[in-house]
Amino acid sequence: MEANWLQFLYAVSVSSAIAIRAYRRKSLNLSGAILGFLVMSIHIAVNYRFGAMLLVFFFTSSKLTKVGEEKKRRVDADFKEGGQRNWIQVLSNSGIASVLVLIVWKLIGSQDKCLDSKESPLVTSLIGGIIGHYSCCNGDTWSSELGILSDAQPRLITTLKPVRRGTNGGVTKAGLLAAAAAGFFVGLTFVLLGFVTTTCSYDVVLKQLWVIPLSTLAGLGGSVIDSLLGATLQFSGFCSVRNKVVGKPGPTVKKISGLDILDNNAVNLVSILLTTLLTSIACLYVF
Repeated sequence: MEANWLQFLYAVSVSSAIAIRAYRRKSLNLSGAILGFLVMSIHIAVNYRFGAMLLVFFFTSSKLTKVGEEKKRRVDADFKEGGQRNWIQVLSNSGIASVLVLIVWKLIGSQDKCLDSKESPLVTSLIGGIIGHYSCCNGDTWSSELGILSDAQPRLITTLKPVRRGTNGGVTKAGLLAAAAAGFFVGLTFVLLGFVTTTCSYDVVLKQLWVIPLSTLAGLGGSVIDSLLGATLQFSGFCSVRNKVVGKPGPTVKKISGLDILDNNAVNLVSILLTTLLTSIACLYVF
């Protein structure tokens, strides 16, 4: 009981420090910082590895958002200094995982378990879903933030025709490689920390290494799903007045691709949900 309280206090302390720092650096606005604090506290208090995956996603995405800001300002119609994610963006990028984390807490408390379907298929699938969730989030962010800086001409994922930078569903080789690398780092974080926080048999421990290729595929797959949704269900058009690609139709906007059905947050949410589900199922078979 004492250990749980110490973990809770540690979670609150770390989360509050990170949220305040992120707000001051404009990575989060006030609503995003408040919700981010709650989400981080829940993850770290329940399981250090859940918190670590969230923090890998948050820190790397915040850092990459600020890389090449001048170029992104010229291309991105919705550019915000430092990123300034709000509560809606925080929720779309952590809401599903937070629910899974709370279910895991309800089932096994703050114990850290190896992925092992023989011991508990439900817990294995839930943890696998959390891994897939943050691999997808990280993959989409790395792909977007680094892909837009690539000198290569983006191509629409559905037709492979060249499109303007900033077009939803436009992909580059650099962006896809970045997505895979992002998933790899989430999986690597989970596995390495698990060597310290778990006690499992030797054969089960070795099997945990499969998390790394799975998370790599989840990062790449999540980015591909996001791009497919963006190319088909999210509007992209070129505004002759702003001289930028925009996400809403208008009298000065010439359509490039997509239907005006989903916005960026909805696309992120659907791609995360699908990747979470697929990774969860994959973990049942692999582990």
